[in-house]
Amino acid sequence: MSVAPDPARPDWRARIRARMPVRRSLVKWTHLAMIPMFVWFLFVTPAVVVPFGPAAFQAHSTLALVFVTLTLVWYADYLRRGLVGRPGPKLSPRAKVIHQWLHKTLIWGLFGVALTGFLLGLTSDRLLKAGGFLPFAPPLDMKAANEIIGKIHIYEYYLLAVVAVGHAGFHVWRHVKLRDNALRIMAPKRWHRYL
Repeated sequence: MSVAPDPARPDWRARIRARMPVRRSLVKWTHLAMIPMFVWFLFVTPAVVVPFGPAAFQAHSTLALVFVTLTLVWYADYLRRGLVGRPGPKLSPRAKVIHQWLHKTLIWGLFGVALTGFLLGLTSDRLLKAGGFLPFAPPLDMKAANEIIGKIHIYEYYLLAVVAVGHAGFHVWRHVKLRDNALRIMAPKRWHRYL
């Protein structure tokens, strides 16, 4: 026997949803957190970190784990619900297409970087652990494949950096030229006064 819901008392799911940050806010903070990590991994590779000792490599590896986790969460959210933002009314039809492709390229590209990172672990000759504690692929000791995937992983990341610079430039252009507050739309509310 079911009881009719009481409109004066929202169910527990509605109460939880009311306390959760809005999806747009979560994506803004994820975006903001990933920018410095993205730049870090452009310039700091494992070869740069290793001479500083095991603690430095451990910190680098942990940061990589955080970066990949955010990437995969963002990617899963995109697959489930699509892009967060719409192109905006001031953009021309051509600019709207560019807007869509820039965002999708970044999301799919970051997933590709995470995937090739996994494949590096899979083709390695030893068990790799993300953050020094999380084994992420059984090593199959495939030296030739590991070298090829390593090159793909590196080139794909630097190519993605070019797309990221284009993406940032596109939003700065929108903010300055079209005056459509594109940077405010992307930044958390507490930073709007600086934009």
